[in-house]
Amino acid sequence: MAQSLPSIVSGEGGLSRYLEEIRRFPMLQPEEEYMLAKRYAEHEDTKAAHKLVTSHLRLVAKIAMGYRGYGLPIGEVISEGNVGLMQAVKKFEPERGFRLATYAMWWIKASIQEYILRSWSLVKMGTTANQKRLFFNLRKVKSKIQALDDGDLNPEQVEEIATRLNVSKEEVVSMNRRLSGDASLNAPIRASEGESGEWQDWLVDDHANQEEMLVEQDELDSRRSMLAGALSVLNDRERRIFEARRLADDPMTLEELSAEFDISRERVRQIEVRAFEKVQDAVKAAAKRQMQALRTVEAAPAH
Repeated sequence: MAQSLPSIVSGEGGLSRYLEEIRRFPMLQPEEEYMLAKRYAEHEDTKAAHKLVTSHLRLVAKIAMGYRGYGLPIGEVISEGNVGLMQAVKKFEPERGFRLATYAMWWIKASIQEYILRSWSLVKMGTTANQKRLFFNLRKVKSKIQALDDGDLNPEQVEEIATRLNVSKEEVVSMNRRLSGDASLNAPIRASEGESGEWQDWLVDDHANQEEMLVEQDELDSRRSMLAGALSVLNDRERRIFEARRLADDPMTLEELSAEFDISRERVRQIEVRAFEKVQDAVKAAAKRQMQALRTVEAAPAH
């Protein structure tokens, strides 16, 4: 992991050169990815780790572009995503049967989101649940009401967003101006060797074939089913706290939940930790049962 990664020079030309450079790293076949991950996990082979990282740099760039609306330098957002990718490689366990991209996606997003929160300083923006909801959902709501143009919103759009997100119209106007200024994916760029196009053309779509997409959907459905079953092991208070702290788009604070249940914040935290452990154990048990069932089917003689 000590080997250097391609660097992003500030400016449009620097980003286009970076995107061009990372396209040169080959994608890995499942067997090769598995062997490289095993070599790093068992022998701390830094060359294997470097190959795992570089083969997924395009994934980071693609995810980072989804956060282009926060007014931050896209090069820095990509760099933070790369940090998350390296953490994912360090903790990746290939025996679990998942591809690295599926596992790394969550680390990449978490790293980028932490960077955004640090950079924006929620203390200055306000720390109420509604203001945080506005921060992370303004672009989504604008898309729903087709407020797609750059610049200020019209009064009707401001009023509708304020109503949907339960904030003041002044907060909507202020936040929209803060989040403006991002470069469009349709902005033209010019690369080396006379090539030209738009930003989105350089984000190579490493899409899966139809069979892989079906497998991934089945895997996602299976995980959702296991989580739903695991939640049944919790009592009402544990489930409420777990869902409010771990599953909600806008997690509640310990203080809010302590007021709701009339207990201390430390007690809420203890219940949350215990609930997470119970859910984790239940999911592992369900996964083990599922694996045993698959092995039974595979071992059954054909008729």
